[in-house]
Amino acid sequence: MRALRHFVLALGFLTTLPVPGRRAFEEGSLRAAAAYYPLVGWVLGGLLALAAWALTPWPDGPAAGVVLALWLGLTGMLHLDGLLDSADALLAPRTPEERLRILRDVHHGTYAFGVGAVFLLLKWQAVLGATPALLLLAPVAARFWLLPLFGLFPSARAEGLGAAARPGPWSLGLLFALPAFVWAPLPFVFAGLWAFAAAGWAARRLGGLTGDVYGAVVETAELAFLLAGWLMGMA
Repeated sequence: MRALRHFVLALGFLTTLPVPGRRAFEEGSLRAAAAYYPLVGWVLGGLLALAAWALTPWPDGPAAGVVLALWLGLTGMLHLDGLLDSADALLAPRTPEERLRILRDVHHGTYAFGVGAVFLLLKWQAVLGATPALLLLAPVAARFWLLPLFGLFPSARAEGLGAAARPGPWSLGLLFALPAFVWAPLPFVFAGLWAFAAAGWAARRLGGLTGDVYGAVVETAELAFLLAGWLMGMA
């Protein structure tokens, strides 16, 4: 029952699916729930793959647009918001302290709009060329690679949802993600290399990682997985 509660908590935190007690956190519960992030990825990926299969009769472009819209809707744009906030903060020629202040600002600036536009165009194109199998696996791989980042990089803040999930047990998450690695090892590894590189760059710019940066890592690691699969002929 404890495992089920942690999975439901992770599902409620990372998705907009109507689960009981969505985003009702207790002390230490979010850290324990982090191990179930890859399992949440299977749920998201399964829904995306099912949607892609159902939209097969549609023209490719509109079908990819609907799948991308579903992807954003299922996550409540939580990770996309992190990407946009991170773009404003990390690309600004400021000190680490000033960048952390920018991250707290709910408004989006020029960097966010530029990065967001290019990112969504690339992700739409990646979805356009992806098989249902790649759509199934990408959310799993991206959410798994968060887990080692929790322990490897320091938190830029003592508070916040990003800090609450650290360090997070990831051995169980590895078990959940293992089938995705076996199915598509090279895209899985490529997504991980991107996640570590992006996190390392962000940590140098901020003095650590935040929840927004973790969201940016998820979004871009999903894109890296899809692009690697396409380049390797898996699309």
